[in-house]
Amino acid sequence: MSERRRGRVTIPTDVDVVPETLELVKRWGADAIRDCDGTEYPEELRNVDAKVYSTYYTTRKDNEWAKGHPDEIQQMYIMTPFYNAVESTLRIHLMNHLYPDMLAVNSRDDISRWWEVIDRTTGEVIPAEGTCFGIREGEIEPEEQWHYEEDTGDVVITGAKEFHDYTVSFLAYIMWDPVHMYNAVTNDWKGVEKQITFDVRQPKTKEFSMERLRKYIADNPHIDVIRYTTFFHQFTLIFDEFAREKYVDWYGYSASVSPYILKQFEREVGYPFRPEYIIDQGYMNNTYRVPSKEFRDFQDFQRREVAKLAKEMVDITHECGKEAMMFLGDHWIGMEPFMDEFKEIGLDAVVGSVGNGATLRLISDIEGVKYTEGRFLPYFFPDTFHEGGDPVKEAKVNWVTARRAILRKPIDRIGYGGYLKLAMEFPEFIDYVEEVCEEFRVLYENIKGTTAHCVKRVAVLNSWGRMRAWGNHMVHHALYYKQNYSYAGIIEALSGAPFDVRFISFEDIRENPSMLDDIDVILNVGDAYTAYTGGENWKDEGIVTAIKRFVYRGGGFIGVGEPAAYQWQGRFFQLSGVLGVEEETGFTLNVDKYNWDEHKHFITEDCKGDIDFGEGKKNIFALDGTTVICQRDKEVQLAANGFGEGRGVYISGLPYSFENSRLLYRAILWASSSEDELKKWFSSNYNVEVHAYIKNGKYCVVNNTYEPQSTTVYKGDGTSFELDLGANEMIWYEI
Repeated sequence: MSERRRGRVTIPTDVDVVPETLELVKRWGADAIRDCDGTEYPEELRNVDAKVYSTYYTTRKDNEWAKGHPDEIQQMYIMTPFYNAVESTLRIHLMNHLYPDMLAVNSRDDISRWWEVIDRTTGEVIPAEGTCFGIREGEIEPEEQWHYEEDTGDVVITGAKEFHDYTVSFLAYIMWDPVHMYNAVTNDWKGVEKQITFDVRQPKTKEFSMERLRKYIADNPHIDVIRYTTFFHQFTLIFDEFAREKYVDWYGYSASVSPYILKQFEREVGYPFRPEYIIDQGYMNNTYRVPSKEFRDFQDFQRREVAKLAKEMVDITHECGKEAMMFLGDHWIGMEPFMDEFKEIGLDAVVGSVGNGATLRLISDIEGVKYTEGRFLPYFFPDTFHEGGDPVKEAKVNWVTARRAILRKPIDRIGYGGYLKLAMEFPEFIDYVEEVCEEFRVLYENIKGTTAHCVKRVAVLNSWGRMRAWGNHMVHHALYYKQNYSYAGIIEALSGAPFDVRFISFEDIRENPSMLDDIDVILNVGDAYTAYTGGENWKDEGIVTAIKRFVYRGGGFIGVGEPAAYQWQGRFFQLSGVLGVEEETGFTLNVDKYNWDEHKHFITEDCKGDIDFGEGKKNIFALDGTTVICQRDKEVQLAANGFGEGRGVYISGLPYSFENSRLLYRAILWASSSEDELKKWFSSNYNVEVHAYIKNGKYCVVNNTYEPQSTTVYKGDGTSFELDLGANEMIWYEI
């Protein structure tokens, strides 16, 4: 095997698959081997000619320590369901509908300080018995009070108001690590010891953890890369009494709390912490909620503290002569890779699971590390690798989806995870991945070290900005949700499109409105009042005028779903004048609407038949003078409008597909008044794409389907040629 055909691939192993591991090292050209949760690294492979990755758990796999220091077990905030009071005494059992082996109520710390009982009908906080919380001098102590019964696990509210709803927000210890629990349930592990999650942020456990890390490295000299999983707080993952996922937020901070941490936070910010800053009416301040100032303060604090502690572990790793790799997932809260603190940690690498193009860019766009690696699907788990399963199909979809994004910004390595024994039972899968590994190496060789040609500068505007870059509309990594796939499709299309994509926040514009001068088109995507459209930010005249000025002077604005939506001063879409559309919320039924005629348009010239707007939006109507491109039953789905020297485009929703990616591409060109730039590095067939690498003097034409395709290829000078491509074929050319 030639040198070029080896490398940039990582494979999993276990003690019972040593010959199979060596076979794949050869066939897939792997140059790194890793262990996985529930496996051991084989003694026979300690001297293999490959890098050895070892999964290292900073917060678990030492129950003896956790049980000996119960006060330093990790904690999370939980809110009970709403309970209606029908008499003056209301009992609320805290562990209702929670998996009993995963969580344990923390009544060790001062519950009157760290818990909250709230009358959700009025929003008032109910004081605990014997406290003066919320009572001013001279006021009468309220009838409503509460206490906790340790023996029953109930909070008892006395003096409750009839037919008011009440909730309890409380701290719970994490007695079974959620990821270990997930792996155990998914793989049907029997009799496994439930791993307890300990808190490295706390003093005794921190000291122990640093010594534990040094000992681990000394005891395992064969390991080259410590693959941290991760530093140090699990994203929000809670299971119900049937061991089903009850609540998940891949960006959630509710499991990053403890009185020790919260007291530090209070000292830094100068105001007392409330559970409600996390609980947020029971929404757990999930990524769709417009973040409050207090929640942003808490996130900022956590990032600084987590980064500081992670750097200590990375420094120890380097001191011991090993590389430090971070897994972008599991206990990664506070390690947001696009924020300033991340670059100071000194990590060598980041690895993450690649579910689609957006998650690929979530990894490949990370700066401040020496290399990035994508863990491709499917994982070698029995949910896919079973009799009748089709792992080849899943692998093909995963590769062709991720490849679009790789061609824009490549990761440095690829790999697979799980249990190799399962994969070896599917020889067609082994054959297909061999092809993928070789194709990736060829691709990487051709494009690394250059920037793919970008047609326009595009900014996605929301409440999070770069903190959630490429993670917009991502609830649980890359999983499908009916309510968001029409929006996630925009981000997915952008991940493989020839644009310079950046993510900006409303705060960015407030601090520096002139930043918009470096942008061609702004996108605002999502439902009204979510973090992704902005909610109350659209009341800010500084935001509205800055964007209107940007468009009026020649910029483009594309709104998807309910963009710039906030009921205020006679409008729901605060940029309705830019977009040329408005949503009927019932307040303007008395106003007649006449603009329903559809018109052919540049944006839809490549569309064949009906356009897929996904869930779309109801009750959108066009203002006079707007060009309606598509409407159904007098509900506008797609419209275009001029505003000064600039342009606005409205789209009701756009699930990811090759046809919809082309529609978005054309919409961005039209919004930026650049229709004449269409046929440059361009394919007439939307199933085929052209990517140019000017610095390297190369370009490629890639068939994104598993069917043969024919197309006209347009080069950068506008000249063209006809081309036939085989299934999934990628052809490289010199410029």
